[in-house]
Amino acid sequence: MKTAVPCYYHLDVEVSPERVGQVRRILAAHLRFWDLDALVEPVCNGAEMLLKAIDEHATDKHTSIEMWWNGQHLITAVGDHDSDLRPDQDLRSCLEHIAEMSDGWGCCATVGGGNVIWFSQRARAGERVPLVPVAPSPSLREGLQVPRAVPVAVLAAPVAAGEAR
Repeated sequence: MKTAVPCYYHLDVEVSPERVGQVRRILAAHLRFWDLDALVEPVCNGAEMLLKAIDEHATDKHTSIEMWWNGQHLITAVGDHDSDLRPDQDLRSCLEHIAEMSDGWGCCATVGGGNVIWFSQRARAGERVPLVPVAPSPSLREGLQVPRAVPVAVLAAPVAAGEAR
């Protein structure tokens, strides 16, 4: 049996309009490295929307982005450090779009007064998952017939007392 290799990535960034595109490319590169090509667009779109909204509404532009892959789900979290940012008011349209495109999402406050907004994407059937290789076990179909120079009947015949083979 093959099992998926869990993956984690963390990025701290000060959000600005030019950094949003850079962060998108960084996240896409990690997803491709993890063989999650099908999740690049939804994850990068969601993260990009959150970063643009934080850039527009937050006074503290420092954010943290994290991605966790457990073999079945990819969870992406974007955390801000601005206690004045209200996700239910300032990020409402962004959160509505994330709710539509993700399998699950949520928002919670941090101890420092900031917010963490996360969303998850389930791996779809047919996606290639990074797997840990397991040594192959031979099957009966893989066995080859050994050609014999002497027919089996001759091999099974009794050997005469002075005859050597």
